[in-house]
Amino acid sequence: MKRFVLGSALLLLVAFSALAGLQEGDVAPDFNTQASFAGKPFAYSLKEARGKGPVVVYFYPTAYGRGCNIQARTFAINHDKFAAAGATIVGVSLDSIERLNEFSADPEYCASKFPVASDADGKIANAYGLSVDESKTGRLDSRGVQVNHGSIARTTFVVSAEGKIVASVGDLQPAENVEKALAIVQGLGKSAQAGQ
Repeated sequence: MKRFVLGSALLLLVAFSALAGLQEGDVAPDFNTQASFAGKPFAYSLKEARGKGPVVVYFYPTAYGRGCNIQARTFAINHDKFAAAGATIVGVSLDSIERLNEFSADPEYCASKFPVASDADGKIANAYGLSVDESKTGRLDSRGVQVNHGSIARTTFVVSAEGKIVASVGDLQPAENVEKALAIVQGLGKSAQAGQ
């Protein structure tokens, strides 16, 4: 009986964690934090960014992580398509601003196309319903440099100019995550045109 109860509790925990995170229609928590663009730190405000249109807020495990490199590169390559659809992009990780300064300017990855924001204490991730996995602390990045923080699950939120979650994208490979976010943003533009 104990095994059954323990097994059931574990199944519920796994199911709950798969559903974790804000969902479509939820209010997106605005945040202010230090971010880096083209290797230079600045104060990032989601509320200000929303003033220009929808924002793709993508959480990723770490700068210079293997999958994170692919995702950043795919966002950089598709940056003009997001811009044409009226959207901006911001990446969010637990990395320090110093680490993000390197990553944001790296021509192989972010390529100075969009900002990446520091959530060193995990408060932004938690506000979006994402938990921090501290067991990942100490892993090596793609350059062989030790990562001194935990990890956030790769999850992307499309936030409307009004501050609502339009969609959340998770459980996809890094490049597919970007492609799905782009399709959602492009669909927003088509919906707006159809409503005119």
